[in-house]
Amino acid sequence: MRFRFIPVSSEALVSAENRYIGLAVQCKGILRIDVPAIVDTHLHSHLSSASQRNQVSRRYNIRMSDSLTIAGRSFRSRLIVGTGKYKSFQETARALEASGAEMVTVAVRRVNLDRSKESLLDYIDAKKYFLLPNTAGCYTADEAVRAARLGREVGLSDWVKLEVIGDQATLYPDVQATLEATRTLVSEGFTVLPYTSDDIVFAKRLIDAGAAAVMPLGAPIGSGMGIQNQAHIRILREMISGVPLIVDAGVGTASDAAIAMELGADAVLMNTGIANAQAPVLMAEAMHHAVLAGRHAYLAGRMPKKLYATASSPLEGVSR
Repeated sequence: MRFRFIPVSSEALVSAENRYIGLAVQCKGILRIDVPAIVDTHLHSHLSSASQRNQVSRRYNIRMSDSLTIAGRSFRSRLIVGTGKYKSFQETARALEASGAEMVTVAVRRVNLDRSKESLLDYIDAKKYFLLPNTAGCYTADEAVRAARLGREVGLSDWVKLEVIGDQATLYPDVQATLEATRTLVSEGFTVLPYTSDDIVFAKRLIDAGAAAVMPLGAPIGSGMGIQNQAHIRILREMISGVPLIVDAGVGTASDAAIAMELGADAVLMNTGIANAQAPVLMAEAMHHAVLAGRHAYLAGRMPKKLYATASSPLEGVSR
């Protein structure tokens, strides 16, 4: 198979809004745009200056190093998955593999930590996955702090996904108790990722308290309703830049994950959307692709919405 490179305007390649490098290639007469595995030196010959070539390389490097960074640690995957509600530990392991996730959450109060009998931890390779203990099932700040300490004492991690539930029916977070627990755990050296509401005021308070990320719910835990308040997620995205913004809870299918990422979330955390699917392993793979697609769409920048049509093939210059 032979490829011939077509000259592309340097302006298009180094556009400030374009985070990708597009190569126009012609293969058997069909023109297409590919995301390259390398920046081809032939392409560079079409750029008129060293400065433009450097800009292309810099854009390419940004694309290849687009990792999620939390508290100084980088992750290639922007999908974080939970480990509850699966039919078996074996199914859990298969779904984790299919998701491509690197970080997985483990409920400290719901897993056999002493390993005296079969445990979920027997099916999670700690060399492959970063374990994130969570305080699921805690209804007070004190309970959550004790659960986090237990997770650290048994060697899981000094990171914690902090959950302090305020209402049993909706599983909404108790934001005041979450803030209190965050302050305590940060003072004890924990890296705290708190599950919270989509309230920008409390998000800022959590950051001031030392939270390593802000994790607003998209919808109630386990509801599968998708992102119910997109405006609030947009506001959070615009006003939070110092720590990652991770949508946590409410994702029911792949399109929900893509929408969360298109809104500008740095990552998505989910459990029920995969575990309760009719085919969890297949859904895990779908979520993997959805998070990638949403991230790429966010970086690419969608076209503006317009009330009226615009022809794909303009009429100017057409022979009549």
